[in-house]
Amino acid sequence: MKQELTRQLRIDEGVRAQAYQDHLGFWTIGVGRLIDARKPGSGLRGHEIDYLLRSDIDDRIEQLTRRLPWFMTLDDVRKGVLLNMSFQLGVDGLLGFKNTLAMVERGDYRGAAAGMLQSKWAEQTPARAQRMTEQMRSGFWQYGE
Repeated sequence: MKQELTRQLRIDEGVRAQAYQDHLGFWTIGVGRLIDARKPGSGLRGHEIDYLLRSDIDDRIEQLTRRLPWFMTLDDVRKGVLLNMSFQLGVDGLLGFKNTLAMVERGDYRGAAAGMLQSKWAEQTPARAQRMTEQMRSGFWQYGE
């Protein structure tokens, strides 16, 4: 029954990977999934948010492994810095930190941290940048308040 209903709903509701406004003007995504804050009960449930985050993390790990062949040789804490930055900047934005990434690859974590602080990214999001540079420098996970 679920298989047939899925087929039917994909036809009747349509499939959209991007948010769109339905015929009543409410924001919707996927297969008729209401995400409009104006409608009670709409949006994502906690387990769906967790699923999306896990999927996004896995995707970023795959992208960074492919585009930075040395990425998997890093300890988890330094991998975490690059993954965190890629969430904010996108993978291509992170890859723009050429000098910093070269220092990370060489294991010069102090130099990489200093380079991170001298960026526009650090000016725009100073608290996050400070945490990530400390994590890069120290090798210990840092958490915001």
